[in-house]
Amino acid sequence: MNSAFFLGFADAANFAATNTPLYLTPIIIAVVIVLIGITIFLAFFLKKIITNSIIGAIIWFLAVFVFKVQLPLIPSFVISVIFGAAGIGTMLLLSALGLLV
Repeated sequence: MNSAFFLGFADAANFAATNTPLYLTPIIIAVVIVLIGITIFLAFFLKKIITNSIIGAIIWFLAVFVFKVQLPLIPSFVISVIFGAAGIGTMLLLSALGLLV
């Protein structure tokens, strides 16, 4: 290939870099700040909820597949993920008392 090809590519890249408009309106800045705030909220406040759900799912998996506890599959999984260890504990207690079909 000849050098004219590369020079043309360099000219196009330089044109795009120098003539690209950057729109920093107050609305876009406000949206960015709101998105950063939502991210901080999710990182700090919902971390405990996510951890609780993961622990509940792990305990459910152990109870159903390792210890072979007879629980209704989908409802018990949903309850264990939503309520965590307390939800699966309640399901196991109801199962042990014979109140869970």
